[in-house]
Amino acid sequence: METIINKIESKSKTSLSGSISNYLSLVKFAHTIFAMPFALIGFFYGLKTINYDLQRPWWILFVLVILCMVFARSAAMAFNRWLDAEYDAKNPRTVIREIPGGIISKRNAMIFVIFNCIAFIITTYFINVMCLALAPVALFVVLFYSYTKRFTPLCHLVLGLGLSLSPIGAFIAVTGHFALVPVLFSLSVLFWVSGFDIIYALQDESFDKENNLRSVPSWLGANRALHVSEFLHFLSAVSVIEAGIIGTFSWLYWIGVVLFIFFLIYQHILVKPKDLSKVNKAFFSANGIASVVFCVFVLLDIFTKL
Repeated sequence: METIINKIESKSKTSLSGSISNYLSLVKFAHTIFAMPFALIGFFYGLKTINYDLQRPWWILFVLVILCMVFARSAAMAFNRWLDAEYDAKNPRTVIREIPGGIISKRNAMIFVIFNCIAFIITTYFINVMCLALAPVALFVVLFYSYTKRFTPLCHLVLGLGLSLSPIGAFIAVTGHFALVPVLFSLSVLFWVSGFDIIYALQDESFDKENNLRSVPSWLGANRALHVSEFLHFLSAVSVIEAGIIGTFSWLYWIGVVLFIFFLIYQHILVKPKDLSKVNKAFFSANGIASVVFCVFVLLDIFTKL
């Protein structure tokens, strides 16, 4: 307990309340690496689909899409921290987070959430009518996730659904319509994120049980939870394979698929029911590398066909 208090005091002394760095930490900005690469895939696949036939420079639309990603994710993460502040204060793993640590107040966190929600909707206005129409739906999904752990162990799937909006959302921003290939990319993200969030939730199995919070690990136990995660990652792999077949990608895409699947398997080698010491390595390192590497090869495939 003394170590935790020292961490809080150290964190308070080295940063000013309300500073940019504190808010970046609040929303775990580094974790943008999970969904952003798939948004890039959706965006450039959309440009390829319409053969770059836009009424404005593509880079303007690109900036708008990136801003939407940042605003939506920041709103979702800050809202999650605001809503879970009471639980975070009880959990030794999360007690040093910005709100329970006294670095950012709940009031300021909510102001930050509202700002990002408004900024997100305004930005979609400058993209196209469909994005503007779907903006409230997207916000509902990404914000609603924070409530789900209170009543369903399927909360991981809702988180996956929120992040899965990135590739199809970016595609719609470019084309103004849905298509099967970006939907398959979104399904891949849904299953992939749900699977690795189950792995991450293994750390809080006991805490969730004690505080009546729902998760797959607290519901089924670590061993069966990992099997559920494995099945979800199998579905994620199937989705990127189907996207490759339907999208008629080249050998570059398939190299990306092989590497993506390798990192899916690798994280399950790292984490065992009775050994959670490498959960963070599996959660951030393996999945971060998986999304970036896959994105690089997909974009190389797209660019070489222009």
